[in-house]
Amino acid sequence: MFVAVELGIFDGRRPAEYRELTRLLDACCALGLLERENGEYRNTPVSDEYLRSDSPRTLTGYIKYSNRALYPMWGNLEDAVREGTPRWGQTFGLDGPIFDSFFHDDASKREFLLGMHGFGQIGSPAVAAAFDLSSFHRLVDLGGASGHLAKAIQARYPKMECVVFDLPAVASEFPGVIAGNFFTDPLPPADLYTLSRILHDWGEEKIALLLRRIFAALPKGGALLVAEKILNEDPPGPVAGHMQSLNMLVCTEGRERTLSQYREVLEGAGFTGVEGRKTGTLIDAILARKAA
Repeated sequence: MFVAVELGIFDGRRPAEYRELTRLLDACCALGLLERENGEYRNTPVSDEYLRSDSPRTLTGYIKYSNRALYPMWGNLEDAVREGTPRWGQTFGLDGPIFDSFFHDDASKREFLLGMHGFGQIGSPAVAAAFDLSSFHRLVDLGGASGHLAKAIQARYPKMECVVFDLPAVASEFPGVIAGNFFTDPLPPADLYTLSRILHDWGEEKIALLLRRIFAALPKGGALLVAEKILNEDPPGPVAGHMQSLNMLVCTEGRERTLSQYREVLEGAGFTGVEGRKTGTLIDAILARKAA
């Protein structure tokens, strides 16, 4: 799939000079990504929706990032397990945050962000529906990039004001996004903050810092909605969650967590009434409140 996306197969490109292209196309058929009839290949509905670069739900940006960055770093998973650190330096000779090192040009950065947008659209509507949010008036989606979660919540609660707050490099790609760093800059006022796929990027100290900042910015009765994959308490599972946790090991400081682990860090920052909901999608939902 990675190679077929890189070669533009799902966009209709069939480079005749590639001697073994038919083998790749037939493998994609076996995976259910292409169909073959009378010697002609065409996209299946799922690849047409997610693997064509001009689809509004495309995942090609994230797939290309997975191919170029994550796949090579997984080759060093053993060392990541031994040392407990990400593999950017070992694999690419790069240090520092991902946006400062790997996304060295605007095109690669935008491609990744659009891929995350497509990825986010799969689960955000389910996160928006996980809890009754009708009592809140203003939402700020921290690190929300394209705003897929904010849009899903506003679609469900049209009277709620929803804005997105993200780094300047991200805000420059999406009009209307407020530029800032949620670790250091004042947070825009809100009675509901959201964090979608943010906490799993960071270790305990940075999570505690961010959650304390959010708690301090919230009015009494406000809340924080967290969108992350929740691991089972016992026995271990789901498989996708644990594979993603290993993925975070090779590329970030973070990890996936159980609900009790999220409850511990949220309550440590002052939140109460922490609830979790499994959504049946790639992402789950946690709601934590600031006492009235």
